Amino acid sequence: MNKKVNCILLIDDDEPTNFLHKIIIDDSGLANKVVAVQSGYEALEYLENKEDGEYPQPDLIFLDINMPAMNGWEFLEEYNKLDEGIKGKVVVVMLTTSINPDDKKKALSKGFINGFLSKPLSKEMLEKLIDSEL
Repeated sequence: MNKKVNCILLIDDDEPTNFLHKIIIDDSGLANKVVAVQSGYEALEYLENKEDGEYPQPDLIFLDINMPAMNGWEFLEEYNKLDEGIKGKVVVVMLTTSINPDDKKKALSKGFINGFLSKPLSKEMLEKLIDSEL
C-alpha cells in the first residue's frame, strides 16, 4: 500500500512542466497538497512564510537545476541556511532534464539530496520515491 504525504513543493521555472507534474501528483492521490513555484526565490518565500501559524514544511521538494535568476544549486545553498524549524524533515529530489553526469554526481554528493530523477515525473517514480524515502 502506498503512503500519502501532506505536501509536495515543485520548483521549476517552466510553467507547463509544473502543470503536468501537478496533474500527475493530484491523479496519484499520494499528496494532500501540491504547491508549484517558478523560482528558487519564490520557493524560499513560500518556505519562510507561516500558514495558520506554522511553517509549511513540505514533505517532498522536486527541484529543477537550470532556472534563471536562482538555479537549483543556488536555491540549495540558501535552503541550507534556513532554520531547522523552517526546513523540517524534507526529502529533496533533483528533477531535471540535465544529462550531465557531473550534475548527478554533485547532487548525490550532498548529504541532503535524496535522489536525482529525469523529467518528466511519472506516477511510478512518485510511488517508488514516497514508499522508499518517506
